[in-house]
Amino acid sequence: MAHRNIKSTARDSFGDFAPAFVAYSEDVLFGDVWRREALALRDRSLLTIAALVAGGLSEQLPYHLRLAEENGLTPEELVEAITHLAFYTGWPRAASALSVAKAALASERSLRIPLSG
Repeated sequence: MAHRNIKSTARDSFGDFAPAFVAYSEDVLFGDVWRREALALRDRSLLTIAALVAGGLSEQLPYHLRLAEENGLTPEELVEAITHLAFYTGWPRAASALSVAKAALASERSLRIPLSG
């Protein structure tokens, strides 16, 4: 049995402008790759966030941070993962990702994530 279906936002973002991209996003990426059971959805989310942070691709982070929460990662785990990535991907990339995460996670639930540990 495959993982649950995850809704792509590609159709909302690109609609008729890039129909092939929408089809690949819906049918291949979220319709096949994300549904494979060799990795848990939680793990796929964590890997995706790590790749986005490493590449400095913060525009896609809000969607994937919210998806990561749906897939079982807590805000504290997400902050910890990004903090850990700072030492491997670079401080500026992690700082940018934390800024995006702070806004995305706070807007989702009005969270105040403790920074002491």
